[in-house]
Amino acid sequence: MKCPYCSHEESKVIDSRPADDGERIRRRRECIKCGKRFTTHETIEMIPVIVVKRDKSREHFDRGKLLAGLLRACEKRPVPLETIEGITNKIELDLQNSLDREVTSQKIGEMAMDALKTVDEVSYVRFASVYRQFKDINTFMEELNKLLSEK
Repeated sequence: MKCPYCSHEESKVIDSRPADDGERIRRRRECIKCGKRFTTHETIEMIPVIVVKRDKSREHFDRGKLLAGLLRACEKRPVPLETIEGITNKIELDLQNSLDREVTSQKIGEMAMDALKTVDEVSYVRFASVYRQFKDINTFMEELNKLLSEK
């Protein structure tokens, strides 16, 4: 680590502790040459996941978009925020751990629907109605019948 005061490239770590709920590590360092102390923050480098949308356009995976969609589907339902955040975290972790650097928006939608199905059926149907772009009441009824037949 390069010293911010003298630009010497060697320093020693004096203290390390977690920061931001374990997402980062804060390190106090001391320059070997000038003896001055400075702080660094280390984070895990996440490999970006690219989402391939229906129109074949590509964009970086946005956790906030997924969370917003789940929140909208669960609005006024007895689903705790921790559960919604847990679903979001699990999907994001599954995407990061997969070997695929590109994933379709359809796959993300299916992952969200699978998780919602076990949490709250009304939220599942709400999410599915937007995700699957129900065009009329018949498509909506088909999804409800599919859900009922699985019970």
